Amino acid sequence: MAAPDFSDRGTTALAPPPVAGRRRRLTIRARLTLSYAALTTGCGTVLITIVYFYMRYVPNYQIIETQALGPGDAEPSGTSGSTGLTPVSPSGPTDYGVAIQIRTVADFLDTLLVASVVALVLLAVVGGAVGWIVAGRIIRPLAVINAAAARASAGALDHRIDLDGPDDEIRGLADTFDRMLASLDRSFTAHRRFAANASHELRTPLATTKTMIDVTLADPDAERAELRRLAERIGEVNQASIETIDALLDLADADSGTPTRELVDLAGLVESVVAEFFDEAAAADVELTAGYAPCTVRGDPVLLRQAATNLVRNSIRHNLPGGHAAVHVLTHGARARVTVTNSGPRVAAAAVESLTEPFVRGAGRSTTRGSGHGLGLAIVAAVATAHHGTLALHPRPEGGLRVHLDLPAASSLGPIPG
Repeated sequence: MAAPDFSDRGTTALAPPPVAGRRRRLTIRARLTLSYAALTTGCGTVLITIVYFYMRYVPNYQIIETQALGPGDAEPSGTSGSTGLTPVSPSGPTDYGVAIQIRTVADFLDTLLVASVVALVLLAVVGGAVGWIVAGRIIRPLAVINAAAARASAGALDHRIDLDGPDDEIRGLADTFDRMLASLDRSFTAHRRFAANASHELRTPLATTKTMIDVTLADPDAERAELRRLAERIGEVNQASIETIDALLDLADADSGTPTRELVDLAGLVESVVAEFFDEAAAADVELTAGYAPCTVRGDPVLLRQAATNLVRNSIRHNLPGGHAAVHVLTHGARARVTVTNSGPRVAAAAVESLTEPFVRGAGRSTTRGSGHGLGLAIVAAVATAHHGTLALHPRPEGGLRVHLDLPAASSLGPIPG
């Protein structure tokens, strides 16, 4: 049989694929930076403009011009100092406004200070209004996200933000929040379904036992042999219940997320598991083949053996007489892969995802107990997650499944912590 193709990963990406037509603009950090720079530049321009027009048109200046004194000239009366300059009276009358005389540098600076204060007050009013509008536009998407978070905290998980706009940090936050809501919605739905299915699975044997006892007790002439058959049937039902509870405990151990970390020869482990099922495969008229390549992973050998056992068992029990099942262990780069391929009934692509949920079987939850408890793939998926791996299921067009269990190879995880 040809080696499985490693391009068929079946993993879930951490980020969504790019959406066609999505507008790609500047990030919000870049836009805020440009906004601040533009606001600062604009404020400076407005300040200079206001000061200029104030100094140019508002006052009616009476400029006291000065002229230089010659060596023999006497300083005019009314002047002081030794600047060598003398004031000259203005040549024309004032036509408008209040006259402001600029006699010294201090007069000019006082006038400039008044103009600057007036410009600053105007800029404060205009800047506050502009800042309020800009801040509102920036935080509007955050308000939408906050409202969605409030609904989620109240238990409503069926809504999505679907934020429009440029592909920036806030858009990324909204998309991440939508993915989180979708994941939580799926998880809570699966948990509710698990609780309902578990209740059904555990209630059925109790109801069956009660019915058998009631029927037997209703017959006052029940013989010893009949009572013995009742005890045997009750024992079988109880054994099935024990197996279900054990499977649930295995699932809980796998879901704990803290497996023992030690080097495990994955190829040798899977080979020993396959050897245990050759007799069962022959009895079911299923051809079981296997191929192994040297492969080492780091993890819990008990959980990894349980996962391999479930995969091989499923490939035999969910098969058809005269069918086949193949197990391969390969390594590729930083990944170790266990691939199990089997023939069998056709599986709808839409139903594949639900097969890793507890108490779901290939032919539906109502299948008889002889085909398993519906926890096998759920345990394998939990083991894969606990070991930072993935489980991918792919229906085969001719019937059956191809299952990939991918785990990080030991060489990609670094040394074992002491």
